[in-house]
Amino acid sequence: MSHPKPLFDMTCVIFAGGKSSRMGEDKALLPFGTFTTLAEFQYQRLSKLFNKVYISTKDNKFDFEADLIIDIDVESSAPTVGFVSLFKQLKDERVFVLSVDTPFVGEEEIAILLEDDNALLDAVIAKTKGGTHPLCGIYHRSLFSTFKQMLATQNHRLVKMLSETNSTYVLFKNEKVFLNLNHPNEYQEAVKLLKT
Repeated sequence: MSHPKPLFDMTCVIFAGGKSSRMGEDKALLPFGTFTTLAEFQYQRLSKLFNKVYISTKDNKFDFEADLIIDIDVESSAPTVGFVSLFKQLKDERVFVLSVDTPFVGEEEIAILLEDDNALLDAVIAKTKGGTHPLCGIYHRSLFSTFKQMLATQNHRLVKMLSETNSTYVLFKNEKVFLNLNHPNEYQEAVKLLKT
């Protein structure tokens, strides 16, 4: 049986190496939908959209089969570590990045971000009225040295870095799609939204 061809001819990296301090427990491991973990929910749905999907993480804490990018620095939980690790491990010129705790960003939003991408850019990032979403977008290898420098100086300010590089922002009206599950109440809201 042949598998349907992925819609997007590129690699996706799910970021799941954060501390989840506001949630009080590892949000990547919270049950979601019919899946035992949010990480598996994200991995399975994004695997239908992309050629290849990896999970960026500190260690293999998952109870399902997935391709992982293990962080080079397990002390820091900053996304900077994930970016350096992924560009070290992968050969891709650009990757689509999505945080594990953003379960409603789908095919439509990804397609719009890809439409705005071109080889001269460093990144294409989703934005809503509520703010920018640095862990939802396309990042180019051109930023690899910048990320290494940021890591070396312990500067983890992604939004500032994006404003100083050749990055573009795509404004989306629907704030709910970009719901981040940082706090327990947001997780509960997301569980309800999934059922509707």
